Amino acid sequence: MDARAAIVPLPPRPDPTISYWQDPPHPLAHHRTTSDLPRLASTIIIGSGITGSSIAYNLLAQGSSSSVLMLEARTACSGATGRNGGHTKAASYRAFLDNVRDQGEEEAAKIVRFEYNSIKAVHAFAREHKIQCDSWEGETVDVLYDESQWIRAKKAVSEIRRILGDGDPAAQYKFHGALETKERFLVDGALGSVSYSAGSISAYMLVIGILELGLERGLNLQTETLVTKIRRPDSNLKEWIIETPRGSIRAERVILATNGYTGYLYPPVRGIIVPLRGTVAAQRPGSGLPKEGLDTTYSFIYGNGYEYMIFRPAGSKFAGDLVIGGCSTKAPEEGLYEWGTTDDSTMDPGIGRDVRDSAAEYFGPQWGEDHPDGRIRNQWTGIMGYSSQGFPLVGSVPHEKDLWIAASFQGSGMVLCFHTAKALVTMMDSKDNEEFNSWFPQAFRMSEDRMKHKFRGRLHEKTAMDLEGHSQL
Repeated sequence: MDARAAIVPLPPRPDPTISYWQDPPHPLAHHRTTSDLPRLASTIIIGSGITGSSIAYNLLAQGSSSSVLMLEARTACSGATGRNGGHTKAASYRAFLDNVRDQGEEEAAKIVRFEYNSIKAVHAFAREHKIQCDSWEGETVDVLYDESQWIRAKKAVSEIRRILGDGDPAAQYKFHGALETKERFLVDGALGSVSYSAGSISAYMLVIGILELGLERGLNLQTETLVTKIRRPDSNLKEWIIETPRGSIRAERVILATNGYTGYLYPPVRGIIVPLRGTVAAQRPGSGLPKEGLDTTYSFIYGNGYEYMIFRPAGSKFAGDLVIGGCSTKAPEEGLYEWGTTDDSTMDPGIGRDVRDSAAEYFGPQWGEDHPDGRIRNQWTGIMGYSSQGFPLVGSVPHEKDLWIAASFQGSGMVLCFHTAKALVTMMDSKDNEEFNSWFPQAFRMSEDRMKHKFRGRLHEKTAMDLEGHSQL
């Protein structure tokens, strides 16, 4: 893993695999607010995914007259957000015992509530602003095949209920035995399952909607504008210079919303934030599954890995489709060679095959026959970002005045990014006070100490406790 973590990240590839969510691309995909690139901006945000777009919205919603410029290397929302699996799912119980051990009960509880509240806020924002993004809220189920994880899940949920209180919305879980799991969730061979609140969404269309709100408030969006370097001018430590093939821009402050690509632009985080390529497929359901469609989303958790799956809700394009991803640990050396790469123009053929086959294997006889038009509608990859401690890095970059970061979301962007954006803008506004600290986890803060922790492997990798099902790629 050390060798993979040490790979220097490359910029986004110009020819990525075609994401189901971006086919066809939205008219905003190639948007440039001004034909010429501005030469000066108050704030530059690099990255146009859910993090960057939400930061821009929060800045502009304050009514500030300061200019906000967003730079995107490819088309709008073409990175991880536009390439994920559509899940808004926290699975907070999976890491809870470790968080209690490492962070203490209060902080562990804060992380659970942060994740739960961020998911609810995403769907509420879509409703409030009437963003057409196939927002669906309901129930998810984790199907467990490993006895040690079954036992640990029960212990973790018991601790969540004790610490948060039985009535806390974020502490609501239901356990199902093997027979009920088979009958209700149509899968065989599991020890049992645990269900709880979650949802699904077209993250691409959500972000397009957020970007449109930002544009209405004065955002300058420049797509297909690769940032090649950020630097301080030798003569002026009060501004930044952003270099692109279209020219250079001077900025008072810069925000890195670049997730797995951050090490490409800011070398000090190389080995701190490490990219991981994920693989996803959109497929037509088998003939044996309910004709009205499934009514819950899934994760299938086994000894050293997992898969996750959503169904496309009624009224959406390709309603009833299944979007499933994971399988990286089934590759040679448990997917070691998916780490360290930022190449989303290709996919590992073995992982691609496993993803294609996994849903039919989990449902077994219940799957029935493949659709006459074929099982797979589309398959693609995307790049996530991971840190050594299993948490995002949010805040002011140490020893770099007016350089801010919100990155490394552990495959959980749809759970973490929306409220993280709110948190970062609060920090930038110097409102980092007691009220703020009551809801923002201290473990997420960027700090000098966190810059010392090199990546050694994904936390809980063997027991899949950091489910990419959180946001899904």
